[in-house]
Amino acid sequence: MSATATPARPRRRPRREDSGSPMLLGHGRLPRVLAGTALTVLAVVWLLPFLWAVATSVQSEQDVTKPGLSPFKGAFTFAAYRQILERGNVPTWAFNSVLVAVLVTVITVGISTLAAYGFSRGTFRGRRALLAVTVAAIMVPPQLLIVPLFEQMTMFGLVDTYAAIVLPQVVAPMMVFILKRFFDGIPRELEDAARIDGASEIRVFRSVVLPLSRPIVAAVAIFVFIGAWNNFMWPFVVTNDPDLMTLPVGLATVKDAFGVQYAQSMASALLAALPLIVMFLLFQRRIVNSVATTGLGGG
Repeated sequence: MSATATPARPRRRPRREDSGSPMLLGHGRLPRVLAGTALTVLAVVWLLPFLWAVATSVQSEQDVTKPGLSPFKGAFTFAAYRQILERGNVPTWAFNSVLVAVLVTVITVGISTLAAYGFSRGTFRGRRALLAVTVAAIMVPPQLLIVPLFEQMTMFGLVDTYAAIVLPQVVAPMMVFILKRFFDGIPRELEDAARIDGASEIRVFRSVVLPLSRPIVAAVAIFVFIGAWNNFMWPFVVTNDPDLMTLPVGLATVKDAFGVQYAQSMASALLAALPLIVMFLLFQRRIVNSVATTGLGGG
């Protein structure tokens, strides 16, 4: 009697994760619903103050001060925006903000990338001590430096100039540290190959390191630009000339003689934030990709 051999059943392989889609809460419909619900709640919580500010800015002061929890308490009007535009030199302030933010961004990115590359690849004496000082400078609150920086600007005769607004903002120890960590993760073999071909150190930095560092450089530029645009304290301290004021400082000077005007305050804040909102809407994909990939190169 011959026994028939039963074919062995192939073992079921475990399900592989789809590349490019990390599992956060697991597979299936329920985790996706939970994640979507949580993100929706967070988005509403984040957008609620912004929507409240918009609603306040398009009402009259009399309607805003009425009792009640509803954000819409009166007729729709642009009176607050009209008063701000009539009383202030908004086009000049906006131009100053754009100029200062662009100059600060370009100079900061240039200085920070060179300094970070020197810390990452350099072998000069005192490198570790200088790097320690740079990291320690991150913990120094900027408010502590206002008085000595103002004294320096006064000594150099730079008060009420664009240079006084721009130069103290181009030193960014945090950005140097972030870039240095990213440069540490770039394979040195690529640079060695370029040196074998006769490339100088500047050529290696410009043609090898920077092209590989576009995501982190773009993210740093975005952070620096937003910080320079929103900076209120230093431009407020170092400028007295209304023609040199940036947009946040200039809008803060547009005040009414009858106390706090909530509609005008919200309108001023939205006017100052409007360029950043437009920039984000235009370059949303590039901004998100740059910020999302900043941690991939540094170990």
